[in-house]
Amino acid sequence: MRWWDIDPVLALEKDLFPDDAWSRGMFWSELAHARGVGSTRRYVVAYDGDRLVGYGGLAVAGTDSGGGTEGGSADGADVQTIAVARDHWGSGLGARLLTELLRHATAFEVTEVMLEVRVDNKRAQKLYERFGFEPIGFRRGYYQPGNVDALVMRLTTTQEPVPGFPVTPVVGTASGSASGPESGTEEKNDG
Repeated sequence: MRWWDIDPVLALEKDLFPDDAWSRGMFWSELAHARGVGSTRRYVVAYDGDRLVGYGGLAVAGTDSGGGTEGGSADGADVQTIAVARDHWGSGLGARLLTELLRHATAFEVTEVMLEVRVDNKRAQKLYERFGFEPIGFRRGYYQPGNVDALVMRLTTTQEPVPGFPVTPVVGTASGSASGPESGTEEKNDG
């Protein structure tokens, strides 16, 4: 994701998450941590032609002397967000975005990847389970202002890759963009 992606990301964010959409400032802050030496974030976007149809983000924590860049190691990572346009649900884009985020987690050499998912978002939960994420707890009233609980899920990185989901990059270019009409799930992880 780059600065020029923020406006279309915000439009999709507001459509999918009207009650708890991230602000422009939140995305700018995340992007500030996604570039250069010591970066701790990776954000990817997907386009269908000229239209942004999905995005996802990953944050790492506990980096060692590797400086937090890919190639250094970190204790863990959090899937911050995954979002897919409604008209692209069910075509695999959510899985492709998650695959790309997990590829970045592997490059950071994390030992586990965590996420929060709304308890009422069964579609996203099924996607994460297919990738080997397991429920480990709840965060009561996590999503505000609706006071919706979050299911906390974890993937340990020692697990084998999920069959059918390649570990090589399937989403992204040098600018962090993806193309194609693939889709998956609506998800909100406020990390």
